[in-house]
Amino acid sequence: MRRSYKGIPINTSKNTHETVFNLLPADKGARILDVPSGAGAFTQRLKDNGYSNIVSVDVVNGLQIAHDQFIQGDMTKPLPFEDNSVDVVVCIDGIEHINKQFDFAREVNRILKPGGYFIVSTPNISSLHSRFRWFLTGHHNKCKSPLDEQRPDPSHHIAMISYPEMRYLLHSSNFRIDVVTTNQTKPASWLYLPLVPLAYLTTKMVYSKEEKDQDQRTRNRQIISQTHSKPVLFGETMIVRAQKVG
Repeated sequence: MRRSYKGIPINTSKNTHETVFNLLPADKGARILDVPSGAGAFTQRLKDNGYSNIVSVDVVNGLQIAHDQFIQGDMTKPLPFEDNSVDVVVCIDGIEHINKQFDFAREVNRILKPGGYFIVSTPNISSLHSRFRWFLTGHHNKCKSPLDEQRPDPSHHIAMISYPEMRYLLHSSNFRIDVVTTNQTKPASWLYLPLVPLAYLTTKMVYSKEEKDQDQRTRNRQIISQTHSKPVLFGETMIVRAQKVG
């Protein structure tokens, strides 16, 4: 059954909208960008909860709600907003669809106010379930078979991203991650629990062997901890909140 919010289609996994919503600042007047906005389910959730300054952004206006703050924008091109003009940018299951992720992250950083938040969700390919699927088939979960190269489509997952890659993308674009969470852990994911010690020790050994710089070794210890956290190892969708460095 297709998921919806008050009849508005939701093109993401269960509990993702709810989890992202709980990461928002309490200030109901905060200027929030919902990109890509799709049919407008998350925008409507914001409105229903008292947020009053919401801008929906997408390549085409597909809103199925009454909302007069829609701006056409492409995540692979400069965003039509002034520098330091937005409090929060929410990107729910959009970043894996574009081939210019670094350009997008830097554009988000440009338009966010110092201290503003960038909240991103994407299929969690760092989960043990997804890694095991990759080991067997060469395809991650949520992208289980080859994409149709004869019919490229915006809905294709062309740039799946792991947690270490997500951290590099954000931290090298003037953000710092402060929350790493997930929408849900499916019962079948716990079947991979016995693999945790092997995954942890192997990762620690490889990082130690390959990295000689002491500062990066310190950062790597944090990355190991985050990568082997419950949300990343077992979660269905990876959800991170990052704050713009002042």
